[in-house]
Amino acid sequence: MENFAKLTEEISGLLWGWPLIALLVGTHIYLTIRLHFPQRHILTAIKLTFTKDKSKSGDISAFRALATALAATIGTGNLIGVGTAIALGGPGAVFWCWLTGLLGMATKYSEGLLAVKFRVRTSNGEMLGGPMYALERGLGMKWLAVLFCVFTAIATFGIGNMVQANAVADLMQTDFGIDTWKTGLVTTLLVGSVMLGGVKSISRACGLIVPFMAIFYIIGCVYIIICNHAYIGAAVNLIIASAIDPSAAGAGFTGGMLINTIRYGVSRGLFSNESGMGSAPIVAAAAKAKNPVRQALVSMTGTFWDTVIICAMTGIVIVSCMIAHPEIEFKAGTAMMRSAFGTIPVVGPTVLTIGLFTFAFSTLLGWSYYGEKAIEYLGGKKWITSYRVVFVIAILVGSVLSLSAVWNIADCMNALMAIPNLLSLLLLSNVLVKETRKYLWDKNGLNKWDRSEINVEQLARERRMKKKIKQRHRK
Repeated sequence: MENFAKLTEEISGLLWGWPLIALLVGTHIYLTIRLHFPQRHILTAIKLTFTKDKSKSGDISAFRALATALAATIGTGNLIGVGTAIALGGPGAVFWCWLTGLLGMATKYSEGLLAVKFRVRTSNGEMLGGPMYALERGLGMKWLAVLFCVFTAIATFGIGNMVQANAVADLMQTDFGIDTWKTGLVTTLLVGSVMLGGVKSISRACGLIVPFMAIFYIIGCVYIIICNHAYIGAAVNLIIASAIDPSAAGAGFTGGMLINTIRYGVSRGLFSNESGMGSAPIVAAAAKAKNPVRQALVSMTGTFWDTVIICAMTGIVIVSCMIAHPEIEFKAGTAMMRSAFGTIPVVGPTVLTIGLFTFAFSTLLGWSYYGEKAIEYLGGKKWITSYRVVFVIAILVGSVLSLSAVWNIADCMNALMAIPNLLSLLLLSNVLVKETRKYLWDKNGLNKWDRSEINVEQLARERRMKKKIKQRHRK
């Protein structure tokens, strides 16, 4: 197991070198500029999340689609992932994680747009979409679509399964003395019972769990930040300073070279918000949406809540606790989170335990759906039952595996999923611009979202006709 962990670490380091970081961050920046900073529409996007879309094209509401996507993204990456990033890359990794999320909102917007634009309806009326359909129908690259689905199917057992199960089992064993296999067994039964109902059952469960867990965790973090108020300024300054110069962290903090700070910040940012990885668009394609841009904006809010808000708060909580309590040893992974939240009696450990369990459980549900759609694309519905069986068994296996090996596998699969998805976004950027101009930039088009069935081209023709009539009257 130690040799396997070292091998996966080497592969992860190779995949997460400068080329992939440049591709990921470069895509974020390129799409942000090319689409005229869609992040500035975040308030409109949040409003649309709670505005009912009466479209009949879709399986679930936009809110439930977002809740399922958030269930998959708001997981251990927001807690353990941030702690691991700080342990391996120093406090500055928090800044790069946050920046990746801020810029990644444009990429998540683009993913959601293409998902709805190129989605297909099956014979039984179900909507299917995601990067594989954008690659196949938009670019004619079915071979690359197949590769994406293969990477996605494998990734579901890393980022969406064993990592989550491992984190929960480790916490339960340390805090309550519960054997890891027992926690794994209970989690397996719970996830399996929800998976049987398909996307509607999964989205319904996520719609109930996600709002509760997010609000509960944010309130807990705010309380801890208030308790550490005297150290918040120093924590923020340290995060920003060490983002550029890791040595600024000083004694007691690790981080090493700048490449490690950036690498772990960006990779954990991707692990957390999945912007650029291509997973969230799979469920976005099932949403009821009258036009691609509407769902794209709703999808964009996922990255905002996940990384810009929750990951940033987690990072500030950990770093402020480390500054306030230099006598405590803060280790990587779950141990770091336990040490940080444990500095606040009663509330801290409770927030961590409940937050981690609900985050992990919801992530397992969200990623089980992603895996099912990838398997369905590769071999049809006949393989879904077999996939579900293997998926729930992997939960139990992940509960007892080495954490380092599991994290390294997850990082590798994240990278392999991201590459074909990012290529599709770049190669289809003209489609993104065309659809955004049609539905978002044209002030006479669809700024009034209740009129989204109106044909924009027809409106344009009518405006030109009215203009000609006015010119004739003047003459």
